[in-house]
Amino acid sequence: MSLEVLSYSLFTALLGGFAALPGFAQTHYPNRTITLVVPFAAGGPTDVIARIVSEHMSRTLGQQIVVENVVGAGGTTATTAARAAPDGYTIEMGHMGTHAASLALYPKLPYKPDVDFEPIGMGAGTPIVIVAKKDFPRRT
Repeated sequence: MSLEVLSYSLFTALLGGFAALPGFAQTHYPNRTITLVVPFAAGGPTDVIARIVSEHMSRTLGQQIVVENVVGAGGTTATTAARAAPDGYTIEMGHMGTHAASLALYPKLPYKPDVDFEPIGMGAGTPIVIVAKKDFPRRT
């Protein structure tokens, strides 16, 4: 390889490197406050879990997280998060009631849980148990 070809190759690589520099000017996520929508009243189990999780998220991400309680219609009113810009700055602490049972309970649900939301993590798990009296005449 001649010195002229090598010089030209290095010059082209150097210019290509400078062309990529504007990408470094972009800010990283998150660069502003995040809103965590809780579909139930303050002080309830979902709110308590959301506040514990948001405190840890805030420390980890280095950004403030504001918990916003939006009550009503079995938690479905809080799905204003579905109408927010899909930029990660409005998230919701949904659960089985708001994203599964609500489909059967509300025929005109204004959101589609499987389409309008993307799961990002699990805050807590709660076992569901069906119980009955010991002498209940079960059929199956």
